[in-house]
Amino acid sequence: MALRNALLVSIAGLSLGAHADEGMWMPSQLPEIAAQLKAAGFKGDPKDLADLTKPPMSAVVSLGGCTASFVSPQGLVVTNHHCAYGAIQLNSTPDNNLMANGFNAATREQEVSAGPAARVLVTESFDRITDRILEGARGKTGRDYYDAVDAASKAAVAECEQDAGYRCSVANMYYGTDFYLVKQLELKDIRLVYAPPEAIGNYGDEIDNFMWPRHSGDFAFYRAYVGKDGKPAPFSADNVPYKPRAFLEVSTDPVAEGDFAMLAGYPGRTYRHRSAAEFADQVQVALPGRIDLYGALIDTVEGAAKGDAEAGVRYASQLAGLKNNLKRAQGELDGLRRSDAVGVKARDEAAMLSWLDAQPDAAGSRADIDAAGAVIAQSHATRERDTLFATMRSQTQLLKSALQLQRLAAERGKPDAQRERGYQQRDEALIEASLKQVQRRYSPAVEKAVLGELLSRYYKLPADQRIAEVDAVFGGDIAQAKAALDTLYTGTTLGDEAERLRLLAAAPADVSASTDPLMQAAAKLLPAELRIEDADKTQEGELLRLRPAYMRALVGYRESQGQAVYPDANSTLRVSYGKVSSLDPRDGVHYTPLTTVQGIVEKHTGEAPFDAPKPLRDAIAKGDFGSTADPALGTQTVNLMTNLDTTGGNSGSPVMDANGRLIGLNFDSNWEAVSASWMYDPRYKRAIHVDVRYLRWLLAKVYPAPQLLQEMRLPAE
Repeated sequence: MALRNALLVSIAGLSLGAHADEGMWMPSQLPEIAAQLKAAGFKGDPKDLADLTKPPMSAVVSLGGCTASFVSPQGLVVTNHHCAYGAIQLNSTPDNNLMANGFNAATREQEVSAGPAARVLVTESFDRITDRILEGARGKTGRDYYDAVDAASKAAVAECEQDAGYRCSVANMYYGTDFYLVKQLELKDIRLVYAPPEAIGNYGDEIDNFMWPRHSGDFAFYRAYVGKDGKPAPFSADNVPYKPRAFLEVSTDPVAEGDFAMLAGYPGRTYRHRSAAEFADQVQVALPGRIDLYGALIDTVEGAAKGDAEAGVRYASQLAGLKNNLKRAQGELDGLRRSDAVGVKARDEAAMLSWLDAQPDAAGSRADIDAAGAVIAQSHATRERDTLFATMRSQTQLLKSALQLQRLAAERGKPDAQRERGYQQRDEALIEASLKQVQRRYSPAVEKAVLGELLSRYYKLPADQRIAEVDAVFGGDIAQAKAALDTLYTGTTLGDEAERLRLLAAAPADVSASTDPLMQAAAKLLPAELRIEDADKTQEGELLRLRPAYMRALVGYRESQGQAVYPDANSTLRVSYGKVSSLDPRDGVHYTPLTTVQGIVEKHTGEAPFDAPKPLRDAIAKGDFGSTADPALGTQTVNLMTNLDTTGGNSGSPVMDANGRLIGLNFDSNWEAVSASWMYDPRYKRAIHVDVRYLRWLLAKVYPAPQLLQEMRLPAE
């Protein structure tokens, strides 16, 4: 019991040895570190940060993969350009390319739908329900343990969602040790309001990605709408702007090195509390494999879309995502090697286990830790095969739709509580939304090429790694696969939205009986998907049961060293704080924390990705920066850098000053710190943000949107 009690104490109050520049804190933990927040320069009451119904936290929202914030009482939302890129692409055509030209809705009537799947999620509560989730799992193992946790989670979610208009979820904290019920208002009518041209919003593209100095205007505006009754509703011309509980005030003050900074957002995943063996595998196997696969997929998509303007538009968002993931993986690998993450983790874990062995209740914990290691090692046996099979779904549109329709038909035959997550009644609106926009992101030539690349890799696997269902659909070698792909995509009618929606509404028996070749292929592949999923759930159940022993040991050891343990990120609302910071990445090199418009001119080549638009260059040459100019630098700033603790999912997160006012939008990390999802190294960890003064200047002087400045109560100069 000693180690478990140590964990509970640490969760209740994580103030031991906390560093201002490290940690993604749950809002409920912030009152416990009030002294550190105050010492760092925060001028508000830390207790207010724990109340999700009060500003500033009530203004911070999730987009389901990115973060955003309300900046007006009329539902105006600001986020990153790259977070809105899918909506920008969705509304683009070769003749009206919003990606290239930008978008500016002068009136509410001109705002366009961000797509039927777009969401703004407003977190309203975050309640610990650990005992409820684990009650039925105690004494069970493997798949039974997983199913017990899954059933309890679904029941909690179903109960929560009886309150109409809400989307609920259960968050796993500390790797199966603690569970929280998250309740979010689900706003479904989201419209694109403003986006700068891509040459501003993505200035530098992949060349500058993760690099400092940056000069990107990576921002865009949405607006959230609701029905006339004030409740969430799908897109309708009759809807009205949502009125949030709070919105962030945009700062008009200067920003300088050493200033307090705080970020709130929805970071995706970090892995800092994983085992030493997992660190080693990440560096030696997982990341090199990911880099190779992403690179091949990028080459495949670009090659298949070459010379086809329509395909280029349709795959722009997917290609941007692949390129970002590739560069991130390479940066993560380089960073982990630079920081000797494998060695550091191995030494830290050895010290922890040595400490654990001296504790009175160590035997049971060591047994569970060793057992977890064996499960993890076993999961690697089929990793390459399973990754390829999963990618056949994730990087396609029509095949993914066919598999989705077949799976939904199969799940509809079960009671809703027993359906797979993602296929319950609560998920059908999102499935419909995804099916509606398929043809805007699909080309048969590109999809066949992607599948051809994945299958060519699959056929190189050892014989015992082959999947019978894949061979039955695509054949036994790449030549047969290419012929099969031609047949499948020539004969399918799933490229027609009406046909996809017909199958969505059809009875399960009619879906199963479909003669469409892709639907038949999906029906044959579905048993393999279910079999792999079952193995994954068995492993996950064991890890849910076993990993808490590692966490209890880690917390106990860190407490003995006077240190705190914050939970790994898991897409729930978190807060980090620190300061506007310079960086010395290597000997003789110093990075200042602010960039200016002079850097845009210096980088400009006239060709993408450094083709700054003429209106921007003219405005820079004119030098009319007004109230947005930095008083110390005497010119217009563009981006700023802090030492805030961030990772993927924090894109679009508001960066606030000591008074909770908006000073920046997070959009990137520096190259030296891409590995921070696994290891935090204070020497290198920095976060990169759009300076809101640049945003204000663009709205005032370059691509004017006086209506937005007025709405945000900002000066027009």
